[in-house]
Order: sequence, then C-alpha cells, then structure tokens
Amino acid sequence: MAHNRHIIYISHGGGPMPLLGDPDHQDMVATLHRITQQVGKPSAIVVMSAHWECPRPTITAASAPQLIYDYSGFPPMAYDIAYPCSGNPALAHSVQQALINAGIDAELDAARGFDHGVFVPLKIMYPEADIPCVQVSLLHSLDAKAHIALGQALQNFSWDNLLVIGSGFSFHNMRAFFVPEADPDNVKNRAFDQWLQTTVTDTVLSETERAARLAHWEQAPHARFCHPRAEHLLPLHVCYGMAGKAADAAFSVTILRKQSSMFLWHC
Repeated sequence: MAHNRHIIYISHGGGPMPLLGDPDHQDMVATLHRITQQVGKPSAIVVMSAHWECPRPTITAASAPQLIYDYSGFPPMAYDIAYPCSGNPALAHSVQQALINAGIDAELDAARGFDHGVFVPLKIMYPEADIPCVQVSLLHSLDAKAHIALGQALQNFSWDNLLVIGSGFSFHNMRAFFVPEADPDNVKNRAFDQWLQTTVTDTVLSETERAARLAHWEQAPHARFCHPRAEHLLPLHVCYGMAGKAADAAFSVTILRKQSSMFLWHC
C-alpha cells in the first residue's frame, strides 16, 4: 500500500478568477491555504481536472508542460499567468502501468499541457512551482462507476509522499452563479451540498453504501440542477475510489456566492 499519501477533492472556482483577486474567491483561496498546511509539501502531484476528457484515461508525459488558457473574456493578465513546474515522465508511466495492470487501457500524451483546473489551484497552493506534476484525464463517458473504478485501480499505486488532487467544483451550474442570495436556486445548492457532505464523510455508511450513493449521484436532491454535466463532480469519484473510505476532513466553502465542498483523505 502507498505510504504518506494525501488525496483531496477541491472546488477550483471560476476560471482564473481566484488568481485575479476576485472577492468571491477569497474563501476558496483561504481554504486551499489551510489544506496545504495540513498536507505539507509533496514530492509529486497527480491531478484529475474537470477540464480534460478522453475516450480512455490519458496521462500527461511532457517533461516541461505548457499552460492551456482554456477560458475566455478575462483581462490580458489572465493569459500571462505562469506556473513553470516540471512534469514527471516516470510518474506518468507508473500511473499508466498501474491502470493497465488493473485492466484499464491508458495512454500517455507527451504534448498536452496543464489546463486551468491544474495550474490555478496549484499556483495558490504551491506558488513556487517546484513540485513535479502530471495530469490524468477524465473519461468522455462521464460514467460515475467508471470513475470510481479508475480511482480503485490506483488504490495500491505507490509513490512516496504523493499528493493526488481531484480538481472540480461541487456546484457547477453556470447560469445559477449570479442569482440573488435569496433565490430558490440557493436552496437547491445547499440541499445537494448537504447530501454530498453526508455521502463523503458519514462513517455510519458502509463503503458499499457510500460507493452506491456516488455511483447514483443523479438521485441526490437537485443533482442535475447543480451539475447539468457531471465533469466537475467526477474528480471526486476518482478520489473516493482511490481512498476507499470516508473523508478524513471536509471543508465547506463559499465560492461565487454558492456553498461548495472540498474533501481530504490521509492514506
């Protein structure tokens, strides 16, 4: 079993806004700093971001990945953000081999850089950019069980002092972010977030029950309102599959005036 490993699911906010001083991301930035203090400095980082989907799991294998500014309509400074961390081809190959050993076909991509689901939170958490990082894609299918299985395939993956980050957003209805505080949409947001907190943290649930709730997340209160598409939730499923237990810590965060969650596992 891997030793000294931390797994976190984070809500990464809106595009580059957390790096541009946006007041609606202050709580998020502060929470990421708190989490960083808890997990310390890893030797390497693996990130599953909501912003990369492939037919099969794909892992970045570049030694010096570029940044992908996969957002639009922001001021020029948003396209000058730098995060010159190195890649880690050996780590990428090891992740690929672990997936293949579990019967999951996986590919390396030596050309792709890091999207904002990677470099925005990492620039907040580890601004020195001195920790090598690889990114793993989600699956085009957006199938919840397949993403839990993806995490389970990495349960016994061993890399000393590894940090695994599932970078998504526990609420991701773009149209609902800017409604007034008293809007009924916010009641739906809070109901889903409470379901999520219970599902991920309640130790009364068996792991069979927890996995079933996550696999059938669409049955949660207002699930499809909060996630019209699943891609910002599914990094959580990979994290849970890898941890195989209730989260050790949960963080309730207000981002863009919506209640959001982050979860931490020590493995």
